[in-house]
Parts: sequence; C-alpha cells; structure tokens
Amino acid sequence: MIIRLLSAALAAGFFAAVVVTGLELTLTSPLIVAAERYEQAEPSHQATRALPIVLAHAGHDHAAPDAAPEWQPGASLPRMAFTGLATLVGAVGYALLLGAVMLACGREPTPVVALAFAVAGFASVALAPGLGLPPELPGSEAAPLAVRQAWWVMTAAATAMGLYLIAVRRSLIAILGGLVLLIAPHMVGAPQAPEGASALPAALAAQFAARSLAISFVFWVLLGLGLGRAWQVFGRETARGTARA
Repeated sequence: MIIRLLSAALAAGFFAAVVVTGLELTLTSPLIVAAERYEQAEPSHQATRALPIVLAHAGHDHAAPDAAPEWQPGASLPRMAFTGLATLVGAVGYALLLGAVMLACGREPTPVVALAFAVAGFASVALAPGLGLPPELPGSEAAPLAVRQAWWVMTAAATAMGLYLIAVRRSLIAILGGLVLLIAPHMVGAPQAPEGASALPAALAAQFAARSLAISFVFWVLLGLGLGRAWQVFGRETARGTARA
C-alpha cells in the first residue's frame, strides 16, 4: 500500500508539476520580474518574495540594510530550473498528503474521488487563505511574515477540518461545526499591511493574484486526476505481479 501510494504520488506530482511550471513561467514569472523593479527602487519597503504559487502565498521579509544580500537564483535558465524544482517538490508532497487523507477517510483514490478531495485541497490551502492574504508580488506592502504565516496555517487547517466535517461526517452537529470552522478565520481577519504608499501598480498586483489562484486551481485538478489514475494503474500492475507469482 505504501509503495503504491508513493509511486502514484510521484507520477501525479511529476505530471502536475510539468504543466504548472509551464503556466508559471508563462503567466506569473513575467509579473514577478516586473514587480522586482519596483522592489529594487524601494528597498525600505517590506515585501514578499514570490515563491511558486502552489507552495505558498508569503515569502520572506527584507534583510536589514547592513545585512548580507540574500541569495537568489540567476536570471533566465537557473531561475526557471529552481521554479520547476520547487513546484515538483511541492507537487509530490501534496500528492502524498492527498492520498494519505483519502485512505485515512476510507476512500479509494479513484479519479472522481481524488478530484473531489483535490478541489477541497485547493479550497483549504489556496482559496480560503487567499481571501484574506492574496498572493503577493515583491514590493507589496505586507504585515510581518510570522503573523501572516500563523494566519495562513490557521485558515488552511480550519478550512480543511470544516470541509471534512461537512462532506465526510455529515451529521447535523458536524455540519454546523464545519460551517463555524470555515467562517472563523475570516471573522478573526487576516493581518493587515501597514499603511504606506507603494509604487507597485494595483493592476499588476491584482493580475498576479488572479493568475496565481487560477494556476493553483489547475494544479490541484491535475494532481487529483493524476493521482487517481496512477493509483489505478499501479494497482493493476500489482495485481498482475501477484497473479504471476
């Protein structure tokens, strides 16, 4: 079972990462490069370094002016390679988590079931947190990193548990509890960025947030369909091997 899950996760993760890396390089990387010009022009502003959008919405804060410069991959090919590698690692990790959750819930990872769980994964780690903390470009004003990360973790965990109670447990009390968990993080509210002018155009930031969430949705759909299909394929191969033995 573990070998089958690992094999399916590797196959699904690679499939999703190949497609999504192409989308990132085409749709979001040019926006990041454009935003970095504004970040370099305003070194005193706090910014979020954009990671591949399937991994996180928040990056890291600027170092102090007298600190050593942060390492960054070189332009062009090195940057593309690191983007692809980070996306691949994240895709395989999420695929393993997705498969483990389905099995823990007693669900067979068929393509249909895996797709449903993948959409729930998108809602938990991208859509719900994105309502309060949309994906940010370098040069954007942002609250302290630790506070943003804490709210992101709280929102993702509460959303995942809420969807589990509503879709899996399904009793009246579970549904009511699930609704409370879905709403609670947004009632608390996401940490707000400090007031201050930013040279980053609002249209550029909005375009990046929209594209990032769209790519994240595609990522999760491909991950779910790929995991369900790979699970079936590796299951048949295991059955053939057992029959030959």
